[in-house]
Amino acid sequence: MDFPIFHLDGMGNRMLIAVIAIVHVAINHPLAVGIYPLLTLLEWMGVKTGDQKWDQLAKRVTFVVFIITTSLGALTGVGIWLSTSLVSPFAIGSLLRVFFWAWFAEWLVFITEVILILAYYLTWDRWKEGRAKRLHLCLGIAVSIASWLTMCIIVAVLGFMMDPGAWKDNSLFWSAVLNPIYLPQLAFRTTFAMATAGLFAGFLLGIWFRRDSEFRNRAMRLISCWTLAWLPLLGLASWWYLQVVPEAMSGLIPVGLMTQQFAQWQGSFLWIATGVLGFIALSALAGALIPQRMPRFVLIIPFLFGLALLGHFERVREFIRKPYVIADYMYSNGIRVDEVAFYQKNGLLPYAAYAHVHEVTPENKSLAGRDVFVIACSRCHTTDGFNGIISKLEKLYGNDPWNGEQMNAFLSGMHLSHPYMPPFPGNADEADALVTYLKELQDHPSSLEGVQVAGIPPSTESSNSHPESDTEETVSRAD
Repeated sequence: MDFPIFHLDGMGNRMLIAVIAIVHVAINHPLAVGIYPLLTLLEWMGVKTGDQKWDQLAKRVTFVVFIITTSLGALTGVGIWLSTSLVSPFAIGSLLRVFFWAWFAEWLVFITEVILILAYYLTWDRWKEGRAKRLHLCLGIAVSIASWLTMCIIVAVLGFMMDPGAWKDNSLFWSAVLNPIYLPQLAFRTTFAMATAGLFAGFLLGIWFRRDSEFRNRAMRLISCWTLAWLPLLGLASWWYLQVVPEAMSGLIPVGLMTQQFAQWQGSFLWIATGVLGFIALSALAGALIPQRMPRFVLIIPFLFGLALLGHFERVREFIRKPYVIADYMYSNGIRVDEVAFYQKNGLLPYAAYAHVHEVTPENKSLAGRDVFVIACSRCHTTDGFNGIISKLEKLYGNDPWNGEQMNAFLSGMHLSHPYMPPFPGNADEADALVTYLKELQDHPSSLEGVQVAGIPPSTESSNSHPESDTEETVSRAD
């Protein structure tokens, strides 16, 4: 346990990551990946028809996209790195060791993409005719390729986290990249990005060119046809993606869709989702056939629906990966699968460099339990905030004083009754200490401060060793 543990006891660690990641994806997919091929098409239409209005439309959309992606998009991109490094340093460390050169290449591609975007926008008015205009169109194609390549690299990491595939056996880089989920997820995200880019461009078009209804209708027809062309491909990619999701994860989809409390409403949710997709398709069809009858205020609704579906997809994808942060390799609390047996035998606390205590005694039982909670539970749970442990236990045991024996029994088998939870990684004394701490929370609820507030615990004696130094069974394939 080599890192002091960051913790937010109100919103929770996973909510911090979720908010940043969903905002980033909502910007990245339609506005960084999907929009530039469409903008290049609009610019090409201007060259082909000789109508400068196509060029003006493409430039105005590019300006909006440039402002959003280089401000909020860039901030949330950095925010993902910061939040995940704070909450799951072991997972990020393992992924960096596996995908070091991929992330290095992604950084180069991203820098190239930013330079190309700047050149694409800033040369628009100067490269207006002849060979210069053709070169500008080539810039648009280059931006489109670069933005898609960044997605190609990141999706490899996301797919690996759901199913490492052959990497578990051979530890090869290309086995990690070409994991079983890589191509289906890339197809899904690519088609989703293209379709939602059309919805975004249609929304902006509804705001602009109010006095030129003739051009607005022509542009709406083209953009709607773009969206319609991608929707069937999105459906096929979604089906392909669903086929390769591991069976254990597929079983968690109902809970991921509607939370555990409303899992039985899965059928209703699927009907709602089908209705939303149908509305998006009908809106695009209406834009292609009768653009003059499309009210401007309606055009934002399909785009918002698309973002809502994308955000919910991200929630489900993150949830069904549980109890792992990296499937079959590392649990969501940062403990590797091959370390659990060692910790269950020898305990967590002797190897926790930043714990207050390193051995459970009658005098420090509650404090030891608090340390165990921080190490084993706090990545997903708060005390009484979002996904609070107190409310979870009240649902299990009611408001009467909780029974310690029942709680110990639950800890020993929680990964069986709740398959999205990892097995308890400590020994019997630490389980008993955790129960003591939780029962104390019932009587005296208190906030759990992370190291960013409470500071580093005072130095205490510990073994200062890692389980890898004590057993040959815990060799990390990522090292």
